[in-house]
Amino acid sequence: MTLRIVGVNHKTAPIELRERVAISRDALGEATSTLAALSGVTECMIVSTCNRVEIVAALDDAAPLAEHALIAFMQQRFGIAPEELLPHLYEHHDHEAVRHLFRVAASLDSMVVGEPQILGQVKEAFTVARKIGTIGGQLEHLLQSVFSAAKKVRTETEIGSNSVSIASVAVELARKIFGTLTGKTVLIVGAGKMSELAARHLVQQGADKILVTNRTRERAERMAGHFNGRVVEFAALYDEAPQADIIITSTGAPTHIFRREHGQAFLHKRRNKPMFFIDIAVPRDVEPAMNKLEGLFVYDIDDLQAVAAAHLAERQQHTDHAEQLIAREVARFHERQRAVNVAPAIVALQQRAEDLRQQELKRIHARLASLTPDQLAAVEALSRGLVNKFLHPPMQALKQAARDNDGMRLETVLNEWGLELDSNEVLDNTDINGGQE
Repeated sequence: MTLRIVGVNHKTAPIELRERVAISRDALGEATSTLAALSGVTECMIVSTCNRVEIVAALDDAAPLAEHALIAFMQQRFGIAPEELLPHLYEHHDHEAVRHLFRVAASLDSMVVGEPQILGQVKEAFTVARKIGTIGGQLEHLLQSVFSAAKKVRTETEIGSNSVSIASVAVELARKIFGTLTGKTVLIVGAGKMSELAARHLVQQGADKILVTNRTRERAERMAGHFNGRVVEFAALYDEAPQADIIITSTGAPTHIFRREHGQAFLHKRRNKPMFFIDIAVPRDVEPAMNKLEGLFVYDIDDLQAVAAAHLAERQQHTDHAEQLIAREVARFHERQRAVNVAPAIVALQQRAEDLRQQELKRIHARLASLTPDQLAAVEALSRGLVNKFLHPPMQALKQAARDNDGMRLETVLNEWGLELDSNEVLDNTDINGGQE
């Protein structure tokens, strides 16, 4: 069994492509089930965030075309021609795929290094896949190790200090634009976690009038209550929006909710007073054409990368520490996996020794006939004890060879005991169970 990751992210694909491949939370289960139905896919999950869509799949080695099926799945599901998609795709195999997952969950591959949301998003993808039955032993063990390592990064390094996120970077951008947010009216469109984070940062930066709207009024009321804001009926969005100086929008709408004609109407009502949109949704909530209107300034999630780069420079020392920790955790994962893989060899070795013991006892059976039951029990215990003592060194050698990924030493031990096992299969050098760079 091998591990493959195929995807696009903020480093490889522009937002115009990422919004075409984004999978909504409601559609994630169905998409994962469809992926799992592909020939050769034994386990799988899909991570879909504003900055990445990644297929994580364990593939049957006996189905060599399964890897190509993952790319075909993306092309067909999203209706994107190969020449449009392939230049932006990345693929990770086996050991490198394991390392990639560890880095993603630890937020080392994020637009804003150290942001805390990605771990929750990977966990959500895992939970959805597990619920519909596309997670088995391979990915279960891998992801639990990934989550444990990500937690260590958060608790044992300073990468999460002064925690940043896409939301906080967006608010920082708004503050730089205005100089101060004091006295500014802000409209939050969408009452999800990202919007709540944005609202919290806005209040910290001095925004004193916050409007909140959401398709579900109850969620809008809950958020507005947290920040002493006012709820705007979603049906009245376009009537109320012109009073906002800043609109931060993060909904799950499949199409633009703010279009050029809306922008023109807003400017007319504001008597051409500038308006700033920070769109942190993928797919985007704000039509790019709005940015062409004089007096309207639109920033999407890719525009935040320059600000995020500044955070990366400030955090480089902490990032280096986190990278070292993840490298150790990846190595530990593979070491544990190789220890698991060597278990059949140890069982075979024990069985081989037991067979030899039984043969010797059978050979001298007639000479033992005069012994009492207690004496026979003593012989049995003595022979078992001797076998265990003799087995200890080769068993330790097998385990150490597995930990060191030393195929030659493992082959030597196996040959010495006449065990017909392939050391490559025991070490499993080419797949998720103990891949090697």
